[in-house]
Amino acid sequence: MPYVFLTLAIASEICATISMKFCEGFTRLLPSIVVVLGYLVSFALFSQALKHMSVSTAYAIWSGAGTAVVAAIGFSFLGEDVNLLKVGGIVLIIAGVVALNLGGASH
Repeated sequence: MPYVFLTLAIASEICATISMKFCEGFTRLLPSIVVVLGYLVSFALFSQALKHMSVSTAYAIWSGAGTAVVAAIGFSFLGEDVNLLKVGGIVLIIAGVVALNLGGASH
């Protein structure tokens, strides 16, 4: 169950982060509401995941997956430029998350 909470927390954080792109400095109401609610839901779900997971592993997965997915959305749908250095950075983030998980962190 903690991985379900973590997955939902990541999805909520991704929605909030992408919505921030469209809220224009919190001057547009709907995207601004999505940002605030998205982060609130994300933190609430993340705190539930932390009841049964080590913080190092959970945070690495949460931040790494969020970063990689938001970057991929930016490249794919928001017209952001992609280059080998950016892709390499994302690969390193994913490798770091895998290394933490293989390291057997416990709570």
